Amino acid sequence: MWKKRAIIWLCLCLAGLMVLLARLTQLQIVATEHFTKREINLLEASVSQRSQEMILDTGRGNFLYKDGTPITHQSKPVLILFPFLKKMDWDSKRISEIIGVSEYALKYAVEKAKKPFAYGEPIELTEPQMEKINGLQIPGVFAVEKKYHLVQNPAEHLIGITGENETLLRNRYPDKELSSQTMVGLTGMEKSFDEFLLPDGKSKLVYHVDATGGPLFGINVKYVEPANPFYPVNIKTTLDPNLQTVVEQLVDQHGIERGGAVLIDIETNSVLAMVSRPAINKDDPFNKENGGTENLMLKEQIIGSVFKTVVTAAAIDYELTNPSRQFDCSKTITGEPDPLFQYGMLDFLTSFARSCNNTFATIAKELKEIDPNILGNYAEKLSLTGSVGWIGDIYHFEDFKQLQEDKGRIFLSEDAKKDNNFVALTGIGQHEVRATPLAVANMMATIARGGTKEMVRVASKVEYKNSTSLLDFKEQEIEGDTLSPYTAMKLQKLLREVVVNKNGTGRSLQDLPYEVAGKSGTGETGRTLGDKPLYNKWFAGYFPFDKPKYALVTVRLGATGNTSSASPLFADIVKEIYNHDHSQN
Repeated sequence: MWKKRAIIWLCLCLAGLMVLLARLTQLQIVATEHFTKREINLLEASVSQRSQEMILDTGRGNFLYKDGTPITHQSKPVLILFPFLKKMDWDSKRISEIIGVSEYALKYAVEKAKKPFAYGEPIELTEPQMEKINGLQIPGVFAVEKKYHLVQNPAEHLIGITGENETLLRNRYPDKELSSQTMVGLTGMEKSFDEFLLPDGKSKLVYHVDATGGPLFGINVKYVEPANPFYPVNIKTTLDPNLQTVVEQLVDQHGIERGGAVLIDIETNSVLAMVSRPAINKDDPFNKENGGTENLMLKEQIIGSVFKTVVTAAAIDYELTNPSRQFDCSKTITGEPDPLFQYGMLDFLTSFARSCNNTFATIAKELKEIDPNILGNYAEKLSLTGSVGWIGDIYHFEDFKQLQEDKGRIFLSEDAKKDNNFVALTGIGQHEVRATPLAVANMMATIARGGTKEMVRVASKVEYKNSTSLLDFKEQEIEGDTLSPYTAMKLQKLLREVVVNKNGTGRSLQDLPYEVAGKSGTGETGRTLGDKPLYNKWFAGYFPFDKPKYALVTVRLGATGNTSSASPLFADIVKEIYNHDHSQN
């Protein structure tokens, strides 16, 4: 009997040892980087347990303004102190004298510290202070540059956000050996340019400790930095730091709760400023109720009468704008008396300036009889539909896209193109007509250039860490048919008439320091706030009229009828740009 029990006991012991061995194999060989469902990296955790480190730079690439100044971060010269100083005699008095603080405050901060820290808020050091501190060669005391990511940065929707997401990281880069703590781009340009921005390694100060936090290999602190001196790379955007700041401020001053503005340099077709509201809620960024990360300047919106610009382009080419022709602008698009607008009989020029709905519904139906595809074709000629952001083959990327944007649309079905009611609504920018504010701005830039349509850039180049160029995003035209210079010239005059006509919808912009041409729009959203219908209110244009330099769109989305239009914001931005331009001279 005892032999049988001994054998059973021995078998149990062997089984237990096998389980322990299997677990040990899992821990040390099989699942060292993906332990449990939480995907714990045991190697990283082990290193973390036996070291204290101060990250000076995560190694992820950065975004720069067009002048090379940083957008998302700031490097500060700071004093780094390690907690093991509390266990040794160090020249705290001399350090306090150099940085101008009390010795007590300095020593108290070290006593309270459990990990390396930057002293103060932090205190920014001068170059002489850094030289004096480092000249003392005190172990655990360093004066170094540390990169701080800005909590509030301009163009937040355009630039986007990052975060730790190991599942996304492994799915996006299955062939790359990356730390589970690697930050990845989740939205905006951070997402578009993510592979360029991936870190090659962190810059950090590392100090190895035992279980009590004491020195494991003496008191030497090791400085670790990426082996490749060219990384991380920087993405040089086309954003102007002054104009971006000004537009951000004005959008908020005008109380734009949902909407924003897009400003384009017409010559290079580059975005100088882009603002989307509501702002991103940093505590809960993906909650649309509290803001969300969507860049509304890249999302398709109902554009209302702004679309009459497209109808006009087609009408000019198909000779439907005879100056002697009159339109009844006291009627609605269905031919009924208009209860709101009693403009009487107007010619086409005045109809455009006053944005007469019946005129454009009538012309849209006439164009449909010629060819149901005309409105869609002219929307493409004006780059209102399709992708307008920069796309191309670069490096080892095919069809690389700088932006994640909606493409816009005119009709959803072939039947809608042939239905007079739908076509009439389409002629005034309603029904299924959608476009992004970026595409609308690009349409204005296209007209101002005389019909040449180009891709919109938000980045001009990718630079190595030493500011030499890795690759350039060169200006590129959008493929496809374009407006004739004659048609573009006629549109330019009509867009100017909107402003100079005493009854034009843009007459409030007559006295600006730059002469403006443009088109207003009020899109009915079909939504309400209580019993109040909500509208998208637009003004899109370009300036100066005689020598076009800027295309600008301002939009207030989902606003009630008694809310201010988008024109006052447009006007204030033009004034600030004028001041900016003349302060440069």
